[in-house]
Amino acid sequence: MSPKFASRRAVFAVVALTAVAACGGPSGPPQGHGAVPVTVVTLTTAPVVLRRELPGRTTPYLVAEVRPQVNGIVKQRLFIEGSAVEAGQPLYQLDDATYRANLASARAALARAEATLNTARLNARRSADLFAINAVSKQDDENAAAALQQGEADVAAAAAAVRSAEVILGYARITAPIGGRIGKSTVTQGALVTANQETPLATVQQLDPIYVDLTQPSAEWLSLRRELAAGRLEGAQDMPVAIVLEDGTPYAQPGKLAFSEVSVDPTTGSFALRVVVPNPEHILLPGMYVRAILGTGTRQAGLLVPQQGIARDPRGHTTAMVVGQDGNVEVRPVRVSEAIGDRWLVEDGLAAGDKVIVEGLQKVRPGVPVQATEAGAAPSSAAPPSPARQP
Repeated sequence: MSPKFASRRAVFAVVALTAVAACGGPSGPPQGHGAVPVTVVTLTTAPVVLRRELPGRTTPYLVAEVRPQVNGIVKQRLFIEGSAVEAGQPLYQLDDATYRANLASARAALARAEATLNTARLNARRSADLFAINAVSKQDDENAAAALQQGEADVAAAAAAVRSAEVILGYARITAPIGGRIGKSTVTQGALVTANQETPLATVQQLDPIYVDLTQPSAEWLSLRRELAAGRLEGAQDMPVAIVLEDGTPYAQPGKLAFSEVSVDPTTGSFALRVVVPNPEHILLPGMYVRAILGTGTRQAGLLVPQQGIARDPRGHTTAMVVGQDGNVEVRPVRVSEAIGDRWLVEDGLAAGDKVIVEGLQKVRPGVPVQATEAGAAPSSAAPPSPARQP
């Protein structure tokens, strides 16, 4: 064998031994399935105010239709249509010449009756003096006393006639029965109006405060009654009512529940609620559609879970993924009732202390170990700091 061939065989042997050592040597650590990082929320109990949003319409606090109480021709309109009026403010002036004449006649009749009474009083006094000395008979004295009483009655009747004429004359000046905002006038100057006519001259509405009429299904009322009777809820009758305008803007002034109807509408299966709302700037006008958010009760040990932690299948069943005590994922069937902000109110399936997964749900499945981090907690450092290099 030539020296050149021997050297080539030695090179091939070294390469082969190196390859065998590389293939047959000890391998590195196996690739295991580590814990999946997820974000959880630990549930705690706290007092929860249950609220219900109901649709409603605004109605005036007071409504008064202005009608004449005497006949007459409208002489003048004394208000601006659509303006605010005060109670007792003059609105219309009717032609009152006839009523002034009647008042003058009644006053003249009163003056005549008072003069007759004065004469009867003098005669009765004189007759009493004469009867005391037996100068007149008893019958004449009694007649004088009766004439005095008749004169007093005539004066009283005449005075009542004067007051009646004054009242009728006052009706010729039509005033606002309540304070509020007045609408358009249905008559103009020169129109003939009659007492207690069917068509009102104008309508005054008091808008501060204002009513909001709501409707609530009777089934909800029955459920609320059961919750209160079972002790799971506490009443919330005195809680303020929030009003939301038609465009979604919250109304600045809170309302207060005034009363609830005692009967259910058989056509709709609901009953009426009425809320009183301050309206100093007259933002709420009669007939507006609004929504009212009112408290129905307080659950002292309420349990809320973030909505992103609840999954719903096509059949409507709700579940939550929870980190068990062993650090593995568990699936819990959950029953929730209503949304409060961005969280669900839990009725069954979860308890205080459960760690519900809210982030990383796509990466886990039941039984998988996870590394849980509380939502809102400061993230830990990815790696420890390297030691300082020695000089």
